[in-house]
Order: sequence, then C-alpha cells, then structure tokens
Amino acid sequence: MGTAFAQSKVELKVSEIWGEDYPNTKALRHMSETLAKRSNGRIELKVYPNGTLGSEKEVVEQVKMGALAMARVPGNLMNNICEETIVPSLPFLFRSAEHMHKALDSAAGQEILSSCNAKGYVGLAYYDSGTRSIYAKKAVKTLADTKGMKLRVQQSDLMVAMASAMGANASPMPMGEVYVGLRTGLIDAAENNVPSYESGKHFESAKFYSRTEHLMSPEMVIFSKVIWDKLSPADQKLIADAARESTDVQRKLWAEREKASEAIVLKGGATFVDVDKKPFQDAMAPVYAKFVTSPRMKDLVKRIQDVK
Repeated sequence: MGTAFAQSKVELKVSEIWGEDYPNTKALRHMSETLAKRSNGRIELKVYPNGTLGSEKEVVEQVKMGALAMARVPGNLMNNICEETIVPSLPFLFRSAEHMHKALDSAAGQEILSSCNAKGYVGLAYYDSGTRSIYAKKAVKTLADTKGMKLRVQQSDLMVAMASAMGANASPMPMGEVYVGLRTGLIDAAENNVPSYESGKHFESAKFYSRTEHLMSPEMVIFSKVIWDKLSPADQKLIADAARESTDVQRKLWAEREKASEAIVLKGGATFVDVDKKPFQDAMAPVYAKFVTSPRMKDLVKRIQDVK
C-alpha cells in the first residue's frame, strides 16, 4: 500500500475570473484532472471560473489568509507584495514569446516565483497572457499619437508609469469597466492582448489595434503558504509538478486562442496597425530607472535579457 492511501483527502479551491472556454480555466482543469489521477482521487482541486470567488485583487488577499488555496492572477498584481515580480512585468523586457517562455523557465524566472514565499505565497507557475498593445478609435503609429490620450491601464503603479512615459494620461480601471469606458468616451484607448480585446467586445468601439507590443506580462498561479505548509512533502510535489505541466497546456491553448480571436475581430471590422516600436522602447528608460533600483533587480533583468 502506498502512502497516498494512508493520507487524508485534500480539497483545494482555485479562483479564475475567466469563463470555461478560456485557456487559463482549461489549463487549471487539466491540473485538477492530473492531481485526481495521480492521487487516486484523494487530492481534489475545485476550479471556480467567472470570478465567482471575487476579483483578482480580492483573491490575492484570500490566498494569503488561507481562505483560498490557489488563484491565477496577473503578475503585476503581485508587484507591491513581492518586488521581484516587477521584473517580468517590465515593458519591452521580452523579445518574443519564445524568449519569454525560455526566460521564465530559466533559473532567474523560477527565482522570481520563489521570491513570493516569504510574503505568504507559493509561486507555482507562469501562464502566458500574450502581448499587450494599444487599441483606440484611431491608429497609433508613432509615439506622438499617444500624447494626451486617455489610456486605460490595469490598477498598477508600473502600468501608470508606463502610460505616462508614452505621454498618455493613464486611466487605471478594472477590466469590467473598459467596455463602457470606450463606448462613452470616458477613455480614448486601452491596451491588452488580442483575446481580451475580442472577448471583452472592445473592438466594437476601438477599431484600431496598433501593435505596440509594449508588454508580455505573464500571469502567475499562486498557492497559499498557510495551506501549503500543512501538506505533506509528497503532496506538495504532486501539486507543484501538476502546475508546471499545466503551463505547457496553457501555452498551447493560448496560441490557438490568439489566432481565433484575431479572426473574430477582423471579421468584426477591426484593423491591425504596424508600429515602429523603437521610440516606444526608448521612452521606457524612466520606468526602468524608477522600478529597477536594487542590485538584485538589476541582476534579474540582465539575466533574463541574456537568455538566448
């Protein structure tokens, strides 16, 4: 008899704001199935999609307290909690999706995940969230086009600084308010990946998707340290392995979703605009100066940039 049968049943709740058909939710379901199989049904991971357990900001707090075992959250929501997570949230850090995947899988990427342990979180995995670009009612072709533009950004200091560096007026707001914001003219533009542009129906009001590709900010799968410390080392390993394997599933599903979303928005009348990215990149120097301050942070940036 293996020790797995001698141990008690483990029930874990995981939160996701997206619906059933979204790559993140599907990847978390895959993780749940993997755990059920490998623990003979003893470890039950219950996925709660559609934000039923709260907003991303709220669940970060619940995970810390141990009211919730696990959540998938945007990496930049962890920036004020574990400083090192600022690094993968920096604009123009990654050269391509392939570079991002390699860098996140490298020792430097894993160190950033581990840095949250001391703050009450176990960083289990990174999920892809594509490349973020600006979309508006007009085409953005040069840095001058963003000057004075009311640009919606996520509720993060780093994102506000990035928009300001572009000469835009940053308008931080939750994702759920963007559709109405664009419709009513409360904001002129927003920035996000193509699947969010499509699923949020933002392309109905902002027809021009300008490929600034300023950000490839990964999502994080975080686990409660309070709950983690009560698990056996064997169970911890099962969960960590299943989370890592779900990353490959999520990346594959994400790439497929991006293609499908592009087709939908093009059919809906959206236009993709090519952009000279160099001036945008050069404008980010003050952002790096403000957020990459310690030798440790500078070292992590360099090691990630050096990944070939």
